[in-house]
Amino acid sequence: MIDDYRSLAVFVAIADAGSLSAAGRRLKLSTSVVSHHLSRLEARQGVTLFFRSTRSMSLTPEGHAALEPARRMVAAGEEALDALGADSDEPVGALRITMPAFGERSPLRKALWAFVLQYPMVSISLFSSDAPADLIKDGFDLAIRLGTLSDSSLKSRRIGKFRRQMVASPEYLATRTVPRTPEDLAKCDFLSVARLPPVITLHRDGQSVSFEPERVRIEVNSVGAAKSAVMSGLGIWHLPCSEIEEELAAGTLVHVLPEWELPGLGIYAVWPDSGPQKALTRRLLEAFLEYGEVLV
Repeated sequence: MIDDYRSLAVFVAIADAGSLSAAGRRLKLSTSVVSHHLSRLEARQGVTLFFRSTRSMSLTPEGHAALEPARRMVAAGEEALDALGADSDEPVGALRITMPAFGERSPLRKALWAFVLQYPMVSISLFSSDAPADLIKDGFDLAIRLGTLSDSSLKSRRIGKFRRQMVASPEYLATRTVPRTPEDLAKCDFLSVARLPPVITLHRDGQSVSFEPERVRIEVNSVGAAKSAVMSGLGIWHLPCSEIEEELAAGTLVHVLPEWELPGLGIYAVWPDSGPQKALTRRLLEAFLEYGEVLV
């Protein structure tokens, strides 16, 4: 019976992740082991749980009938383990986390590493990317996301905010009249960062101005690439403050329109809505919240 329970847990992971390989990443098992559990469960019960093709897997009627009871079984097991570890002074376990690739200097990274130092029995797998990950298919326990969250079935909690400044290189500003107003700024060369809206909003003394840059000829897909392009004199962009503190102090970047501010953006912890939240995940969220409001 224990083998059946284990196979049912694998079945739920496959249904949620969408493939054998994605379920394996989530469970930290090889694809062959995942396939073995599924085949054994189907053979023992005399049913087929998935329609299989070279590109996808979809539930059969028998699979649909079994999924929710199996999911309740997995959720009950997670709840029991969660309860056992809830009051432990020495948490044990593993978390698979994804967060933006930039921010090596940020308080967010410092909070994560402080958590790891505090709890030596906890292991962390950190994947850094500015592209959003599919938490279910890629098997992540927690994601850190910035800005405005889109509607989804994921659970989320705001854990802080991050500040940005509009910056340019001295070499770029030497080629033109330094912008003094938002209208001047809108005519400068700008970068474009994929997935970020093109409209820029600035605030000063209760006044708000929004504009879309008139000249954009470089598009990048990461904050690191945007910073590199700005430092090379290719235009202006707004970058997280933690990424540019040293460059501003050294004069290799210049704060443009310092009397105008960009609105702060939210930092969110996001996790799958599939059963009770792990006690270990809760501890990490608490560590982020204790570290301070401005995390990037």
